[in-house]
Amino acid sequence: MNFEITSGIVSGAIKVVFYGPEGIGKSTFASHFPDPLFIDTEGSTKELNVKRLPKPSSWQMLIDEVKFVIQNKPCQTLIIDTADWAERLCTEAVCAAHGKKGVEDFGYGNGYTYIAEEWGRFLNLLSDVIEVSHINVVLTAHAIIRKFEQPNEMGAYDRYELKLGKKTTAQTAPLTKEWADMVLFANYKTFSVATDDKGKKFKGQGGQRVMYTTHHPCWDAKNRYGLADELPLDYKEIAHILNNKEVVKREQSQPTFVVEQPTVMKTVNPQPLEPISVPDDVSKMSLSNELPKGLRDLMTVNHVSEIEIMEVVSKRGYYPEGTPIKNYEPGFIEGVLIGAWSQVFEQIKANRKESNMQF
Repeated sequence: MNFEITSGIVSGAIKVVFYGPEGIGKSTFASHFPDPLFIDTEGSTKELNVKRLPKPSSWQMLIDEVKFVIQNKPCQTLIIDTADWAERLCTEAVCAAHGKKGVEDFGYGNGYTYIAEEWGRFLNLLSDVIEVSHINVVLTAHAIIRKFEQPNEMGAYDRYELKLGKKTTAQTAPLTKEWADMVLFANYKTFSVATDDKGKKFKGQGGQRVMYTTHHPCWDAKNRYGLADELPLDYKEIAHILNNKEVVKREQSQPTFVVEQPTVMKTVNPQPLEPISVPDDVSKMSLSNELPKGLRDLMTVNHVSEIEIMEVVSKRGYYPEGTPIKNYEPGFIEGVLIGAWSQVFEQIKANRKESNMQF
């Protein structure tokens, strides 16, 4: 058995988590990364002149968008803005798949275990963005203040953490921090100034925006690039890390999603890697507004008609043939049609092939 031994620094794309309080400028900071493409889960980039994919209305749609980036390589940096809003979609999908109204309905922390497993698979998919497509990945997130008490120590203190997981039993925040090459915490630095001659009364002044790059009792942060513990909140402070990474040339391809382009950029119209055969009557069909938005978005992106959904559902025996989608139970739509969309769509494509063979 032989293994190749390598040495030296390995250049490549990096994984970044950037978090801080609301309004600190997370989206703006992320927009300075090389050739960024946003998956805007909360609609916070409306005022930024950036490329963005459609806002995902379901967990499955978010996963499909990441897979699209892996396949088509439309950028040099993929930005999930924000991770905590993406986690909401993950939680909703897990609850729907198990027929629960909320994560607490699982009991004994089981819900958080399921969410951690699903979130771990999502982080593995983001790793594929880096390792397969050589694209940087940035996760922005909000910060939350939690009371923290060290084991075997007296007293407690406040510390900033990723706003992921509502309880200490949740594992999404630790998984995300372990996954990242660099965790940056942004905050306002306020200075206390004495307001009396005796120095007993103080007031806060300043409010300079800074970012912290290493662990501190009051916040989580890390980096593998020898950065100073505290830096001004300016992308130029870390630009050298990205500039030293190998730039991989990519072949352009026609996206199956429509990527919103800023007005200053040119539109590219190359060919698709894996074209999907769509019947003419399906491609021209409009979808009813009565359909849930999460399902309608998946159907729109993949050019799926209501009739095709109804056909798959009736063949599996879920509902009688001809039952309109609007009459399906909400739990069935969320847990099966949206939650297991990849299997549903595979069956639709199989039906299309079978229909074509009959002619």
